[in-house]
Amino acid sequence: MKQRPLYIFLICLIIVSSLYSRAADSTKNYLQWTQLPAIPDTVGFAGSFAGVSNGALLVAGGSNFGAGGTPWNGAAKTWYDKIFALEQPNGQWKEVGKLPHPLAYGVSVTFQDGVIVAGGSDATKHYNEVLLLRYKNGAIGTEKLPGLPTPIANACGLVIGSRLYIAGGTVTPTATQAATNFWVLDLGVPAAQRAWKTETPWPGPGRMMAVAATQEGAFYLLSGITLNKQADDSTVHRTFLKDAYKYLPGKGWTRIAELPQSVAAAPSPAFTTGQTHLLVFGGDNGKYFDQNAILQQKHPGFANEVWMYNSITDTWSTIGHVFTDHRADSQSNPLNSTWAPVTTTAVVWNGNLVLPGGEVRPGTRTNRVLMATPIQPPGGFRIFDWTIVGIYFLLVIGISVVVSRNMQRTTSGFFLGGGKIPWWAAGLSIFGSKLSALTFIAIPAKAYATDWVYLLNNVMIVVVAPIVVYFYLPYFRKLKLTSVYEYLNIRFNRQVKWLGSLTFVLFQVSRLGIVIYLPALVLSAVTGINIFICIIGTSLITTAYSVSGGIEAVVWTEVMQVGVLLGGALATLFFIAGSLHGGFGQLFTEAMDHHKFRLAIPDWTITEPVLWVVFVGGFLTQLVTYSSDQVVVQRYLTTSTENEAKKSIYTNAILVIPASLIFFSVGTALWVYYRHHPAALNPHGRTDDVFPWYISNQLPTGLAGLVIAGLFAATMSTISSSMNSIATVITTDFYQSAKPASTDRQRFVFARRVTVLLGALGCLIAVYMVYLRNASIWDQYIKIIGLFGGCLAGMFVAGIFFPRINSKGIFIGFVVSAICLYFIQAANIINFFLYPAAAVLVCVLVAYVASILLPPKNK
Repeated sequence: MKQRPLYIFLICLIIVSSLYSRAADSTKNYLQWTQLPAIPDTVGFAGSFAGVSNGALLVAGGSNFGAGGTPWNGAAKTWYDKIFALEQPNGQWKEVGKLPHPLAYGVSVTFQDGVIVAGGSDATKHYNEVLLLRYKNGAIGTEKLPGLPTPIANACGLVIGSRLYIAGGTVTPTATQAATNFWVLDLGVPAAQRAWKTETPWPGPGRMMAVAATQEGAFYLLSGITLNKQADDSTVHRTFLKDAYKYLPGKGWTRIAELPQSVAAAPSPAFTTGQTHLLVFGGDNGKYFDQNAILQQKHPGFANEVWMYNSITDTWSTIGHVFTDHRADSQSNPLNSTWAPVTTTAVVWNGNLVLPGGEVRPGTRTNRVLMATPIQPPGGFRIFDWTIVGIYFLLVIGISVVVSRNMQRTTSGFFLGGGKIPWWAAGLSIFGSKLSALTFIAIPAKAYATDWVYLLNNVMIVVVAPIVVYFYLPYFRKLKLTSVYEYLNIRFNRQVKWLGSLTFVLFQVSRLGIVIYLPALVLSAVTGINIFICIIGTSLITTAYSVSGGIEAVVWTEVMQVGVLLGGALATLFFIAGSLHGGFGQLFTEAMDHHKFRLAIPDWTITEPVLWVVFVGGFLTQLVTYSSDQVVVQRYLTTSTENEAKKSIYTNAILVIPASLIFFSVGTALWVYYRHHPAALNPHGRTDDVFPWYISNQLPTGLAGLVIAGLFAATMSTISSSMNSIATVITTDFYQSAKPASTDRQRFVFARRVTVLLGALGCLIAVYMVYLRNASIWDQYIKIIGLFGGCLAGMFVAGIFFPRINSKGIFIGFVVSAICLYFIQAANIINFFLYPAAAVLVCVLVAYVASILLPPKNK
């Protein structure tokens, strides 16, 4: 195939596209602000308790200075006990009950079907009582929970799982210092066993009016105010804090990046969005605190920035502002304007953030209820990008059409390409099948979120390749197999072959869902199209391509795509480095300083991806793929000779090293880039979105289109290859066994119909994966390989290396191995990298023992 014009076109495209850089869009709107019906009080409340019970928004208690009253004119602060409910966003508030007594400035959190009210104060004292409010049938029910260890007010807290955490506060209205209390109550145990436990406090000053937050099971303590009083001074001084801390159960506290300014008394808890972001709304930065008595009614209001924290890059940035609307009479009639509130509870209601009431200036309350709805911003794809995508897909389709015209309309032509694929093309095709969206998206995302510990898993193919060449390949070639599982029939019996074939089909169908889901994720992130539409569209196009093509069309398409994909990734790496002031030097220095290039964890634990775990797990994961996976084995069976097949395996193994280095480097470069441009990240995105998001919003126009087009073309070829392999196994190992008298034409037609069914099934699995919302899709893929592929690889290890193992033994070994692996995963006693090791070991040992105990009747 003459591809020189294509490569010239690609080079010219990159040069031209570099002239049209895409600047970071700092004007993206991530939140849409609206107002709910106002709380039925002419003044409004500060310090109210709020949450959601049985679908209704509740607001309880609070305090104010009465209509027209302020601290400056001598008005007394009044506490309230009323409870209001709003059942629908467009409904009306109604009074539904009362607290046991007037109360405000405590901690309130939504838990299951109720709202927890903990601590708080009134005009004379602080309280330690904890209540659970439930709204049902228009009325409030109250349940008492264990009281706090001491009375507390102005604290912060939230629920993580079934554990209620409360931190900081003050113990009396006249306290001269803020508390360092850090308490936890497990609500998941029976009521009689519930008791507050005092945990180690954070390594910083005591504080009140801090903001609590949670992300990935961790508790965050942000900002606040500390109190201090000198021995010779009767005044209690307030210091507005900017420090922040993270608490991980079992591991303790760590200090995180300091906030750019104090956010004391900001609505708490912070809003958790996406998989790595926290949003803090406004707060008191202390700028005007010493001037409150002077400013009085001229106070401009509290800060209204929306601060965003990224837990991976450990950075803060602003992504917008709390909605405000200051009218001309805002000073004389503040209730006529909309302000950013403080001392109010942040409530998540139907996926939206609600800020009910609060204090908007010193002494001034509001009855307004603000609601922020997360918005997924559209991607940055432009017409030129779409043009490149269209041209590239036309080229891919053209290749497949030309090749398919010469394809033999037989099962041999459809499954093996007539055995006429050159070794270098087969090797590139093997490499291309593994260089799908899993490589292009998941590896950079993993390196961005963590480090290079997983690199060893990839490069273990260099160790596995000689084993496959010298021990497995001779059997597969000499037996002239179409389905690799025919070997199990020859070595053992037909029942064992069916068991192996069925296992492969289950494994590949699971993988099929992943490789459909990931490119749909890319297209959704890049273009803003709904992910379900992307999944259905990708499935339809790929299914049609798979049915009309064949393995030969897939191979030649992937040969072209490998170069484009690697070139696109490499170009992206250079572009990221070029956008940094210090170039590659800055990239490597910062990454090294933050241990982003860590290659191994030197430990002997069995539950974490330490060095020996990744080494053993990576070796067996690669062995599973290259010895018992029909997708890969079928590729090196398309060559004409065994020697050609060897070259194809080694070609793939050699290419894995530079490719892995490129993609891990891209992930690390993304971390450095977004560490300096945190506002450029999508706060609502997933970790796996990071590379597609960068492609869409930062790469030059045209180059972004080329990278995405190449990714989709390669991914769709990977999907079609999986479909072809599954159809091969089903047709050869099941259909042909059930209908031995069927003609080759009938089997060919059957294989194409199976391919259509597989496209529909893969689409359904991909839709299901959208709801899983896993932090790393690569982790899930490795788990699937271990669960389905490990037991299967054990059968081939037993068959090739242990002649004494018989058909009864291997059948028993496989079943016992699968059962053991299920319970191992459920108990989570080993790292998922070791699933293949456990599967192979148990399978072989049990099969060997069973073969001794159950010898064949005829030797």
